[in-house]
Amino acid sequence: MPMMTKPEIQSAVREVLKRSIVDPEFRKLAIQDGRRAISKVSTKTLPPDLDFRFMDNSGKVKTVTLPDPVTGAGELSDAELEQVAGGCEINSQCGGTLL
Repeated sequence: MPMMTKPEIQSAVREVLKRSIVDPEFRKLAIQDGRRAISKVSTKTLPPDLDFRFMDNSGKVKTVTLPDPVTGAGELSDAELEQVAGGCEINSQCGGTLL
């Protein structure tokens, strides 16, 4: 069976979430075995090094997932800053106004 691409994984996760809202048995499956729940909504398989854990968030204790840590974040070089910087030079046309 072919492996899922990133967009296919995202689509399958959305489908698990939608189905778990209306189908209590499927919700139970998703909580118990995320990989199996995803396999029920897709004809492709997850990569072997990737797994999902779905949590029931309906009780008094709420689960909040932290974003992945940023690695290798440092200061931008002058060249990198120039690539992302906006604005305009003095004495040039900028946003329809002559400076």
